Amino acid sequence: MLNWNEYLQLSAGLISVVNPIGAIPTFMALTSNRTHKDKKRTAIVCSCAVFMVLQISLLAGEPILNFFNIGLPAFRVAGGILILLMGLSMLHATLDRSRHTPEEHAESSEKESVAVVPLAIPLLSGPGAISTTIVYGHMGSSWLHYLLMSSVILSVSLAVLIALLVAPKISGFMGQTGINVVTRVMGLMLTAIAVEFIAKGLLVLFPILAGI
Repeated sequence: MLNWNEYLQLSAGLISVVNPIGAIPTFMALTSNRTHKDKKRTAIVCSCAVFMVLQISLLAGEPILNFFNIGLPAFRVAGGILILLMGLSMLHATLDRSRHTPEEHAESSEKESVAVVPLAIPLLSGPGAISTTIVYGHMGSSWLHYLLMSSVILSVSLAVLIALLVAPKISGFMGQTGINVVTRVMGLMLTAIAVEFIAKGLLVLFPILAGI
């Protein structure tokens, strides 16, 4: 089981992966023709969907890895590489195609409901967030660990809800430049998390590296 500081670090890291601030421009674009009531409902449904996706990843991640006979070290390296690519994309404030491609954006703009797809999946709770949740979920097996992990997921979902509910104000106050700055800072945090994931995974896969 992790200590309290590590759970706080996990909260900050997972929020960086989810990046609710970076999702505001997409949310504004996809709901530009909606009423205030519809935007509020979309934000609530989206945050609930993010919670459900990450919670399912926490509880079902280990059985899925065991079913495919995938070890945690290999999954940690693979997840680290994915998060690294996301972090580098965020550092350049460019579109991360692992989250949402331009083709998906064009298609989703024509949909009646965009709360679950593409906002919750894959924009917010995409492969990076799922990988991070599964990796940290494997670091303990007690009920308290899973309870605290669920609390972390809940806090991230609430952060998504708040960000989307006040999206017009944040967008107006920060502007695209301000959002890009926050995205770059979160990208730097993601890059550091990715390097740690990869390093720890490689040390288990190749113990000889520990003697260097």
